[in-house]
Amino acid sequence: MRVLGLSSGTSHDAVDVALVEFRLDGDVLVGRLRHADHVPYPKRLRAEILAALPPHPTDLGAVCRLDTGIGQAFAAAAWSATREAGPVDLVCSHGQTLFHWTEDGTVHGTLQLGQPAWITERLGVPVVSDVRAADVAAGGQGAPLVSLLDLLLLRGLPGPVGALNLGGIANLTVVADPPVAFDVGPANALLDAACRQLTGKPYDRDGRLAAAGLVHPGLLAALMAEPYYARQPPKTTGKELFHEAYLASFIEAFPDITPEDLMSTLATLTAMTVVDAVRAHDIATLAVSGGGAENPELMKRITKRLPGVEVLRSDAYKVPSDAKEAIAFALIGWFTAHGLPGTVAACTGARGGRVLGRISPPADRPLVLPEPVEKAPTAVRFES
Repeated sequence: MRVLGLSSGTSHDAVDVALVEFRLDGDVLVGRLRHADHVPYPKRLRAEILAALPPHPTDLGAVCRLDTGIGQAFAAAAWSATREAGPVDLVCSHGQTLFHWTEDGTVHGTLQLGQPAWITERLGVPVVSDVRAADVAAGGQGAPLVSLLDLLLLRGLPGPVGALNLGGIANLTVVADPPVAFDVGPANALLDAACRQLTGKPYDRDGRLAAAGLVHPGLLAALMAEPYYARQPPKTTGKELFHEAYLASFIEAFPDITPEDLMSTLATLTAMTVVDAVRAHDIATLAVSGGGAENPELMKRITKRLPGVEVLRSDAYKVPSDAKEAIAFALIGWFTAHGLPGTVAACTGARGGRVLGRISPPADRPLVLPEPVEKAPTAVRFES
C-alpha cells in the first residue's frame, strides 16, 4: 500500500511530504520511502497563518479562508508528489494546527485546518484527516502522535532509547516499559520568534547569532521558571503558550540585552529543557529529528550536556530527520485504513488506543479500503 503523509508543524513554514510504500512481513511492517519533499507555503498564506495564531485575535472569516488555503496548499503538494513518484492508494493529512486547547494540563480540544476535500478532488483517493480528535475525546493529549512510529522503530534496542523531535516545539518519546511521550517545551518556537523580530528573517541559520552571543543568566533563570516544565507527562503545549508576546514579557525586564545574547540565551533554554527531560528518563541513546537537528549550535549545546549519551539522527534508522513527521502520518494513515489504533495510550494519556481520523472518500468513486488487520504490527523497519 502506497500512503502519502502530509504535515506542517509548529513552525508553520511548509508542507512536509512523504510517500511510503508499506508491506507486511509477518508481524513487521516494512516501509520504503519513495519520495520526500518540503514545499514552502506561499508567502501570503504563511503570513495569514501567523496572523491568526495566538495571541492574535481572529474571526470565522479568517478561519474559513485558512481552511481553504491550507487545504489547497496540501493538495498542490500532494499532486506534485504523485506526478514525480507515481500514484498513491491513500493520503493521511495532518493539516496545520491553529489551536491546541489546554487548561491545567487537560486538553479539551484541538483544531487542525486544511480542508481534505481539496486533496480528494485533486488526487481521487481516500484521505485520512483530523487525526488528533479521537485521542482527545478519549481523554488523551492528542499528541505526540509520532510516538507510534518511535516505539515501533526503536523497540528492542538497548536503552532506554529516546526519540527527540526539534520542531517549533520539542517532543520526546521514551522507548521503555511503559513508554512515555510528551512535549518538552520550545525547540525553535522562541528562537524563530526572536529572529523574526530582530532580523526579519524566519530563523537563525546555523545558529550563527546564538553562537556569537553569551547566555544572560537572569533571563535564562526567568525563562526556566516556566511552570510547564515541572509538569509530569503526559503533557502537551504549543504556540498557545510559547509565542512572541510570551517572549516579549520576559525581555521587558532586560531591556539592555543584545540580539546575540538573546539568541544565545534562547538556544540554551531549548538545550537545558531537552537535557533535563533526557536525564530524567535515563536515556542512553537519543535519535534526533526535525528542523532543530540542522542547527549545529543548538545540537552542540545539547550534546555537550549529555556526556555518555549516544546522540545521533533518525537517519541512522533509515528515517530521514527532515521527513520523519510526514513519515509518521503516512504510518498512521496505514493503521487507520486497516482498522488499527494509531495511538499509544501510555504516551497520550487516553483511556485506550483509538483508530484515528476521519476518512474522506474519493470524489468520484466508491470508498474501498483494505481488509482489516487483526493484529497490529509489533515493529516497523525501513529499507533503503
